[in-house]
Parts: sequence; structure tokens; C-alpha cells
Amino acid sequence: MRARFCSRYRIVGVLMMALVLGVATLPLQAQTRITYKSALEGTAYYQMGSELARAIRVGSEGDVVLATEESQGSVQNIQEVMTREGRYVFTAPPALVADAMAGEGAFAGHAGNGHERFASIRGLFPVPSLTMHFVMVGDSGTAAIEALEGKHVLIGRGTFSAGEAARYFQLFGLDGKVQLADASITNGPEALREGLINAFVTASSFPTPNVIETASLVPITLVSFTDEQIAQTGAVRQVIPGGTYPGIAHPVTTTSLPVIAYTTEQMDADTAYQLTKTFWEQRAALAEQSAWWESVSPELLAHMDTLLHPGALRYYDEAGTALPEHVR
Repeated sequence: MRARFCSRYRIVGVLMMALVLGVATLPLQAQTRITYKSALEGTAYYQMGSELARAIRVGSEGDVVLATEESQGSVQNIQEVMTREGRYVFTAPPALVADAMAGEGAFAGHAGNGHERFASIRGLFPVPSLTMHFVMVGDSGTAAIEALEGKHVLIGRGTFSAGEAARYFQLFGLDGKVQLADASITNGPEALREGLINAFVTASSFPTPNVIETASLVPITLVSFTDEQIAQTGAVRQVIPGGTYPGIAHPVTTTSLPVIAYTTEQMDADTAYQLTKTFWEQRAALAEQSAWWESVSPELLAHMDTLLHPGALRYYDEAGTALPEHVR
């Protein structure tokens, strides 16, 4: 009896060991970690990055993790393509990416390896468009851009809004007639409240947190453009509804530019496919959380000057999405 019991005990032990070894040799589900270069903390685009990271984590059941990093703006996001390895995703307006690939504008002088790295940039999906906000102190509600003449204006540095603001000042005869403040755009609300500046310029989807913050500190006025002026800019006409910001009762007519989430050819096709697929599956949930996601649609991909990443293209073809030939 004792020998039989010991024999059974040994058999059970062997079976248990086999089970443990079998489980140990099962393949583990690897978590895919992606660096997502966003914007300055406190801005709408940084908040969007946080919302997107949560949506991707939920939609992929934790298999894909977006690690959001703060950034000084789109120019920095693109420049880091030169040094980043592996799975790197960033946001930028298509026009800036086109400049980088051509070695023009803020990217003039890049050659050799730098130019080759920029040439590897590929598109994934759109995010909410940039809307230009020219924020002045005062309780007029809206004003023409000419009201900025002689004013001390913070346009930030290294941001898309800084480049656009400088371009608009030149277009509308304000070049040299506006005193530019050299500081980060995150200082805008406090600097306006302290009277250190008269206005600041920011580009973000509306309602943007730093404009809401400013309106809670001091009365604000937003610059509103005429349709003729908007045509001069070559940008897309955008109307910010009245009531979006405290003290701004009437609609504000301004401009907007599409923004795309990009990666590079270093990202593998399966990861690009999964990330793109999960984003579109979660877009409705994102829009329920924040209104700025409602305007995101596949049609915005037509503004890209680059190709889609092959993994993203696989998703769009599977989904039957109509795409312009130049992004294929």
C-alpha cells in the first residue's frame, strides 16, 4: 500500500511539474510601447495626447501603450525624427512635414542622413485641426487684426503658431509694427494678466485650455478675420461659435490647418496597423469625451503630402476607406 501510494504521489508530482513547465514555455503577450510626442503640458494637444493614450490602451486591451512626452511644438516633433529609433509617433501639420522632407523653412540646411530620415516619415491618421487664436486683453469680444499694431505680442517659440503669426503679420502689414515677446507660449495667460504683454497667439483645437484659463483671469478679445483676409492666408476658414469662451458672445472667424499623426518607416507594419485600427474604433468614444474629436474624419488625410505607412494603408484598404492616390 505504501509503495502504491508513493508511486501515485510521484506520478502526480511529475504531472504537476509537466504542467508548470508547459505554462512556462507558453508565449507571453508582449506589450507594444510607442513614444507619442505631443505638445506643451497644459495645451489642448497635450490633453488630446493623454486622451488618445487612454483610448488606445482601452481599445487594445492593454496591448498597446502610448507613452506621451511633452514637446515645444511641431518643429521639435519633426526634428526628433533624426535621432529617434523604433516606434516613434508625433503630430504636425502636413505643411511642416513637407518643409522637412524638402529641407526648407525651419529645416533648411539639413542634408545627408537628416534628409533621409525626414524622407522616411509616413502618415497614420488625422487628429483635431489647429485653430489660430489671437488673444488680446480687453472686453471688446472681437477685433480686427489691425488692432494688434503697436502691441506687445507673445507668439511663442518653436511652435507652428509662431510661424503662422509671423506670416500673418507680414501679410496684413503689421511686420515691424508689433513688438514680439520671446518666451514660451505657456506663459501667455499669466503674462497677459500681469500686463507684461498685450496679446498672445496660440494654435490649437477649440476650446483650448490656455484661452479658457486666460478668460478666467482677465477679460479677453479674439481677433476675427474677414473672408478676404482668410483667402490671403491660404488656410481653411474656421468659425469658433459664440459662447465657446467667456466674454466672447459672437462667432469668431479665423483659420485652421489639418494635423496628422505621423511615424517613420522604422515602425513595423503590424504595429502601425493595430494603432491605426484601434484609433478609428475608439474615435466615437473620444468624441463623446471631448468635442474636438468630432471633426476628425478620413477626408483630412487628403491634406497629407507624404505616403501613408504600409500598416496604416492596410487598415484603410480593409475598411474600404476612399483615399487619394497621392497618399498610397
